[in-house]
Amino acid sequence: MGKIIAVANQKGGVGKSTTVVSLAAYLGMRGKKVLCIDTDSQGNTTTGLGIAKKGLPCSCYEVLIGKSRIQDAIVETEYENVSLVPAVSALAGAEIDLIEVDNRVQRLKMALMTCRLSYDYILIDCPPSLSLVTLNNLVSADSVLIPMTAEFLSLEGLSQLYETIRIVKSKYNPGLEIQGILFTMYDARLNLSVQVVEEVEKYFPGKVFQTKIPRNVRLSEAPSHGKPVFYYDRASKGAEAYEMLGHELLGEPLEPDRKPRRFIFSRR
Repeated sequence: MGKIIAVANQKGGVGKSTTVVSLAAYLGMRGKKVLCIDTDSQGNTTTGLGIAKKGLPCSCYEVLIGKSRIQDAIVETEYENVSLVPAVSALAGAEIDLIEVDNRVQRLKMALMTCRLSYDYILIDCPPSLSLVTLNNLVSADSVLIPMTAEFLSLEGLSQLYETIRIVKSKYNPGLEIQGILFTMYDARLNLSVQVVEEVEKYFPGKVFQTKIPRNVRLSEAPSHGKPVFYYDRASKGAEAYEMLGHELLGEPLEPDRKPRRFIFSRR
């Protein structure tokens, strides 16, 4: 049964979509079957996996409001073992539509029950808000991966998200856990960055990923080409960092002096 991980933070611009796309590509190259679900109306995960949003017959929006089965919305990407439920701009109106439907916080969970056996990992890109759509994602998930930047303002957002996770766990999803907190756009040369990491590690012991994702031009460029960073520039620091994150996620030991794997890329 596929493990469902919601990648969430109500603050925008922290690397949620980049994390979903990069992890999906890495896990796919490792032979894992991965389904990405883009629940953000901006559709950055959809774009980052090279899927054109115009003309899609079905998307996450239709799945959430019950107009389509999730199987009808799944599209195959060019990248090995990676499939996608895409997002379109109509998702922006899902909040209003969900208010009027039954079981409005469990729509995605019910849809995923019909397909999760087909995948090893299901990665959900959450919108940058604590909304009904995000609530659907948290109710569906086994765990939450939280990307955040090493800034003090991010700490307040982290505490709000943690409180939301606590409420969801107590009312809807008792098995929900924090997969880990991932620092993105990280600059170890800044004292502020180190201080924020230490503060988070103090309040969330054992929940901060050892891997830190650095600021990297190639990571920023890859989405504009519709490619995960592994397919855009395998030798970049961004690709190396997400490979290390993949090792952590898979429970594999990290070796600081280990050379990155050399994959033979295949596109569908």
